[in-house]
Amino acid sequence: MSANYEALFSGVIGEDYDMLNLICPFATKMSHLVGETLHDYAAPKSEKLTVVELGGGTGITTLALLNAGENTQILSVDNEPVMQNQAKKSLNAWVENEQLTFSQNDALTALKNLPDASVDAIASAYTLHNFPNNYRAEVINEMFRVLKSGGKFINGDRYALDDISQHTRTIQDEVAGYFRVLRAENKLDLLEHWIIHLFNDESENHVMRETVALEQLQTAGFVDIHLTHRVAVNALVTAIKP
Repeated sequence: MSANYEALFSGVIGEDYDMLNLICPFATKMSHLVGETLHDYAAPKSEKLTVVELGGGTGITTLALLNAGENTQILSVDNEPVMQNQAKKSLNAWVENEQLTFSQNDALTALKNLPDASVDAIASAYTLHNFPNNYRAEVINEMFRVLKSGGKFINGDRYALDDISQHTRTIQDEVAGYFRVLRAENKLDLLEHWIIHLFNDESENHVMRETVALEQLQTAGFVDIHLTHRVAVNALVTAIKP
């Protein structure tokens, strides 16, 4: 991995990275962590690995995955064209190098278009929690189908605390942080956007509660399921297809 993350990301992704780092500093750290986890998985392997990224957005996590090693071939999936077009522009060098391709399908459709046991790793950051519960369950089943035996799922995301009272206090602290940072920057429109989005994240049909989420992976057939690096609602989850 690159020794100077901040220079790499600020140089390539620019304002998108800088603003996200201002609002949610752990979100950018989680993107790095997802990339590091892929690096550790890919490093001992000599063959080229096929990696699917769900929810590439503006390319912050995509860049972390690209930085994980030259033996990875990445398909970045996102059905939001405005954000994906930013990623295409920022990461064009990797497209020209044929290490990176893009899909504008939604996650479930993109996965359904892939053959059985055709993918070495599926990686994501802050995408699965946006899915409605039933859709997320379908995505997880499709992930299991397309992964090869020994394939790895890597997800840095919002995993809600099982203790609902503690979770609520954590979200209150998060909202206070939004107000503190964005009012100081006089970015009230961005503050409004994040608060509205947070209501969606916390709605009953979206919230990704830790125990339920891990049991869902187990039900799909995954093993070696681990949740680590928790900070507030943010955590890294990894799992293996046997």
